[in-house]
Amino acid sequence: MKLLSLMIRALNLGMVFAISVAVCGCGRHQAASERSPVLHRGLSGEPSTLDPASSGDNFSAQVLQDVYEGLTAETSEGTVVPAVASSWTIEPGGLRYTFHLRTTARWSNGYPVRAQDFVAAWRRVVDPKQGSPVADDLRAIHGVPEILAGRASPLTLGVSAPSDDTLVVDLDLPTPYLPEVLSHPVAFPIYSESTARTHDPAAWVSNGAYVLTRWQTGSSIELTQNPKYWDRPNVHIPRVEFQFASDENTQYAQYRAGELDMTDVVPASAIPSLGEARAKELMIAPFLATAYYGLNLASQPLGSQVKLRQALSMAIDRHRLVDSFGFGQPPAYGFIPPGLWNYQQQSYAWKNLPDQERLQQARQLYTAAGFSNKTPLHLRVLFNSNAVIKRTAIMIAAMWKEELGIDCELVEEEYRSFLISRHDRARWDVARLAWVADFNDANNFLEILSSRSNNNDERYSNSDFDKLIDQASVTADASIRRSILESAERLMLNDYPIIPLYHFVSKRLVKPYVHGVRPSPTDRVPSKAISISAITQNDISTYRSGSRS
Repeated sequence: MKLLSLMIRALNLGMVFAISVAVCGCGRHQAASERSPVLHRGLSGEPSTLDPASSGDNFSAQVLQDVYEGLTAETSEGTVVPAVASSWTIEPGGLRYTFHLRTTARWSNGYPVRAQDFVAAWRRVVDPKQGSPVADDLRAIHGVPEILAGRASPLTLGVSAPSDDTLVVDLDLPTPYLPEVLSHPVAFPIYSESTARTHDPAAWVSNGAYVLTRWQTGSSIELTQNPKYWDRPNVHIPRVEFQFASDENTQYAQYRAGELDMTDVVPASAIPSLGEARAKELMIAPFLATAYYGLNLASQPLGSQVKLRQALSMAIDRHRLVDSFGFGQPPAYGFIPPGLWNYQQQSYAWKNLPDQERLQQARQLYTAAGFSNKTPLHLRVLFNSNAVIKRTAIMIAAMWKEELGIDCELVEEEYRSFLISRHDRARWDVARLAWVADFNDANNFLEILSSRSNNNDERYSNSDFDKLIDQASVTADASIRRSILESAERLMLNDYPIIPLYHFVSKRLVKPYVHGVRPSPTDRVPSKAISISAITQNDISTYRSGSRS
């Protein structure tokens, strides 16, 4: 999915362990018969938007998956299942998909969800005027490359609605992962342009399991069940509250105090004690995401000196970096994470060099680029406000200083400000970025570095790389396509527009009375899949004592 700033919290020991079962903030100690379940979820940053076409960050996607629904959905195992579409057929050759919409699918205002709503939404996404950061995800649909390039109207998009409950999608080439793409927010329908852009609950219209009822800027988002949702009997929690917490101590403290039922991060220092005392509450799982530093190739000297960029990458001790987190994230020597379908991980040629030899080569490259302790390189490193991300920046800056003599200015910004600043290359030389897979395919990662991508903050431009990406997009044979994409990644790695740091694992704490939290390979955990068991006053005392798991 999208550009990400995944956050990790620090330990705050000694606080009382309680449960979170509030209705209005005052009912935490009521019996189950006196309250309705409320799910309190921690979210590591505030969403930038709830407009599916404008969403380019993971925090927005986490909420969007609750308030909207696409033609398909992704299970915790990564399997694609019907959602708004009850079924679909694929014509021989794989170039036309016909989706049959549920006649029971409704918007929250009671109007039917129509095939035309998807057509309008997708045309809006690919319209260059929209500038959608996720438009490339729809590139397999006929007409998208020409539309994004401004050479064709969005009306030429290869999607049509022969009837209210029939949607036809035409492709340029067979795309077996298309149903998975259509489970992503990029493919969600919208009721209208105005309802897509609004954050006003009174004007809100969506088609998911929940609707927006409150957005308190800087604090929380509250959702309530959509009474018109077609699958409402399988939505078990009446109200969901996402509480924003970017400080590394906050989520863990709130969880222990009973203010959160589940977190989306866990502090590294808490892992040992949690593993012993509350192993059933701790959830750690790999998922398809990579943290990396983007290098500003529009500035000098980074833009013109590939060996200097190589020196920056080689000077980082990735094993020391990930060991400081304590989560088991694998160090990244390539961009594509392990576990992607039909792909063999690529890596730097120097990956297995002994540390001293690696550092010696880094110093030689740095010197050859014209820098030294007397004439050091100066870098502005931009990152979003978060304790672990800041610690990472400090560690890498120290490595660069110690090994190469580089002077770094660390520029820390609140997350929503950072999302704007990362597009302003006058503000940074190096930016801490991350990418979570929107769907399980290597192209989803590599496409963001093509010269045409709205997510190419580095301004990397290599015509040979672009040609390989384009070639892969028109190659139906899976093994040949894999080889092309692997070649593209190797070419990109040799150009050093980015510095991969580590691949992610998801970390969560989940209270024992919360059920159904099973992250998918793209780290999706929709609230619809979650339930809360009945809890009595006796349960509260037991949970607070820590004797129940």
